[in-house]
Amino acid sequence: MNSNAAEIEYSEARRRYWEQFAIDLRRWERVRGGYQQCLWRIYRFLIPPGMRVLEIGCGQGDLLAAVEPSYGVGVDFSPPMLEAARQRHPNLRFVEQDVNRLDLRESFDFIICADLVNDLWDVQQTFEAVARHAHPGTRVILNAYSRLWEIPRRLAEAIGLARPQPTQNWLTAEDIANLLYLANFEVIRKSAEILFPFRMPLIGEFLNRYLARIWPFKLFDLTNVIVARPQPMPRVEPEPEPVVTVVVAARNEEGNVPQIFDRVPQMGGGTELIFVEGNSRDDTFGAIEREMKLRRNLNVKLFKQPGKGKGDAVRTGFANATGEVLMILDADLTVPPEDLPRFYEAWRSGKAEFVNGVRLIYPMQERAMRFFNIVGNKFFSLAFTWLLSQPIKDTLCGTKVLSKRNYETIAANRAYFGQIDPFGDFDLIFGAAKYNLKIVDLPVRYGERTYGETNIQRWSHGWLLLRMVVLAMRRIKFF
Repeated sequence: MNSNAAEIEYSEARRRYWEQFAIDLRRWERVRGGYQQCLWRIYRFLIPPGMRVLEIGCGQGDLLAAVEPSYGVGVDFSPPMLEAARQRHPNLRFVEQDVNRLDLRESFDFIICADLVNDLWDVQQTFEAVARHAHPGTRVILNAYSRLWEIPRRLAEAIGLARPQPTQNWLTAEDIANLLYLANFEVIRKSAEILFPFRMPLIGEFLNRYLARIWPFKLFDLTNVIVARPQPMPRVEPEPEPVVTVVVAARNEEGNVPQIFDRVPQMGGGTELIFVEGNSRDDTFGAIEREMKLRRNLNVKLFKQPGKGKGDAVRTGFANATGEVLMILDADLTVPPEDLPRFYEAWRSGKAEFVNGVRLIYPMQERAMRFFNIVGNKFFSLAFTWLLSQPIKDTLCGTKVLSKRNYETIAANRAYFGQIDPFGDFDLIFGAAKYNLKIVDLPVRYGERTYGETNIQRWSHGWLLLRMVVLAMRRIKFF
């Protein structure tokens, strides 16, 4: 039998299986219900509401509906499944197509492939079809049974706890990541999920939310969840350069103001410099006004901070920004403004969607940071790397860069974490991690202050950082 004939026979056998499954679905709904609810919880965490979402292998469309898309399209090759989906979810669109030849001529913000790759003839070919429906900001989210569960699955089928399935592709997470790479996708994060795929109040939630994410229990999880994005493409010249907004939260920084004007460079299509003055004891506000009058050729805005804390100041600046790229620069100039073009290039190249400055790699100037601050920063970097499932070398470096579009997504869903971050760093880092932005650390040379005193209070702010750890545990690690 030639390859094409074998593929046709394979696909037809799968079609018959799933059409029969649609007929027998009520018999298995109770058994599958616990597992399905776990999947809905995971996908709802990874996909914010109001997105354009495509689900491939959508079945009855329940998962697609659960993520609350503004525009949702489900694709399947089983007419009975699609008919049931249309009746259950009339607000969504459902299409009958072969996933390997999928061509909807539109792109989506998120593409779901839930329990799909185990059942495909050619996984790479399907990923290539997925790529035709992705734009640069698209996230592909998929899950596949762990290979460790192959024998338990067969035992469950033998005793009637699971419906017998055709022969499956038992792929490891590394196998799937390699196939995504061949289809020009880059894996952002992967995790093992669902230790107990049955409905059992309290016990099931404890096992799946907590133990399932802790070694060694996570080794026995049922499914691997992978989030990927299209690999960044080389820049096409000439592309219009975006305007860059640099936000400076300035409190008691009068002596640094002239240097900020002198040293912040022009980047991209131009630099917009926004000062947010934080009710200083010195004449920081007046110093900024005087420099603005002397340098009318620069694009500068000045705002009085309405609340307290650096986080409030940064949010005020971002809310008034007109640039496509948003940057933060600390007014103490301990991170040199001359480094900002490196942050811009990391973002502009597509290598990073969230660029995070790191002060803990290169040697610092002698009095740049006190010993206990260094120890605390290193501890929190390890803690947050584990909590966020992405490496974060330095959580409190003031220099961070992201697009305005991604910031608006984070801001629109800020209620998920609440308003307890006075620094502003964690508001952005947590949002970037939750919404699967590609986070890249960029090392900087950290220098001494030349004017004023630090606004960081070592011990009281240390307790606030511990609160951030607890928040990340509740809202990201053990959601």
